[in-house]
Amino acid sequence: MPSFSEWPDSPLDSAQRAFDLLVHPPTTLQFDGRRFAGCPDRLMSLYELKRFLLDRDTSRGVRDLVWRELVVRSRQDGPGWVLGAVGLAMPGLRALAGGLARGYRGDSDDIDAEILGTFWDRLMRRVDVDQPRILPRMLDAAGRAGLKVRYADVTTEPFDSEPPGPRTPLQPWDHPEFVLARAVAIGVIDADDANIIAETRLEGASVQAAAARWGIAGQLASHWRDRAESRLVDAIRDGELAHVRLRTRPAKPVRRTSLRAWPGQ
Repeated sequence: MPSFSEWPDSPLDSAQRAFDLLVHPPTTLQFDGRRFAGCPDRLMSLYELKRFLLDRDTSRGVRDLVWRELVVRSRQDGPGWVLGAVGLAMPGLRALAGGLARGYRGDSDDIDAEILGTFWDRLMRRVDVDQPRILPRMLDAAGRAGLKVRYADVTTEPFDSEPPGPRTPLQPWDHPEFVLARAVAIGVIDADDANIIAETRLEGASVQAAAARWGIAGQLASHWRDRAESRLVDAIRDGELAHVRLRTRPAKPVRRTSLRAWPGQ
């Protein structure tokens, strides 16, 4: 049986340990597949559900049905389902963290914590369960948060070896989040402009949903985003962002997500 001894320090390892303890028999936490077309017609443990979701024969539509229920249960039924959902998403979370940790000179636990904290935020508050790709959208947001930690320092120093003008994009420097970061760094757009562009263009939120969260009218939010995007397009076309460099340095400390004090408990 999983043990509480030597509790892991890594946020993702800690989440995995909590999931293992949560679902180890005897447990009352079960998913009722009988309620969802395409799922096994029985009660399933979360271990069984995890295998079902990872099976290549499970369709995207069925995965979305399951994840919609997992998000709803997490928001309505308490910490057990939150930990369960995190455990079910662990393969994707570990893949994100592993990719970002390669070559990172800082503390990779900072990346893990930001990925986990952002996933929790989307799970409990922000992901729209009426839109498709529920889990991929939560993982996309978590990955972008991890990227911000991985490449935390932005400077406006020119590239020594690059001529003026536009340059060929080089990944991961030209990930959309960092295009926005460079634009903010030189004042083409401000942080609020970048946030509404990221929320509606990268995270899949509707302008109306973003407007409601910002407390403004949908038409105003749309006009605000359009003006910011126009300035951004002009800056890219004119090569202004080609002179903004991202540096890889150890990130500043970020919040740690502890499974002993899981948010919402």
